[in-house]
Amino acid sequence: MKTFGEHIRDIRNASGLLLREVAARLEIDPSLLSRIERGEKRPTREQVLELAKILRTDRDELLAIYLSDRLVYQLQGEKVALRAIQIAEERISYGRSKRR
Repeated sequence: MKTFGEHIRDIRNASGLLLREVAARLEIDPSLLSRIERGEKRPTREQVLELAKILRTDRDELLAIYLSDRLVYQLQGEKVALRAIQIAEERISYGRSKRR
């Protein structure tokens, strides 16, 4: 499964956009975008939403991939990671059902 950075690099390349073009539109240094694509740096949520516009890709899907990378980063190496995700999923579902 691809990381967030790999995903945006693939979309950028498929769109024929140069790294420096996308970085300019994001108003960041090309080296920062390169580090994001390599998984060495994480973008902000705002940058993710802007990337979705620039790359003309589904905003919610890109945001979901970004959030999943954050979860993996936080839970990597934890013995109870899957249980923690399960509990979080239950809490999110419970919160959603209370709002209806």
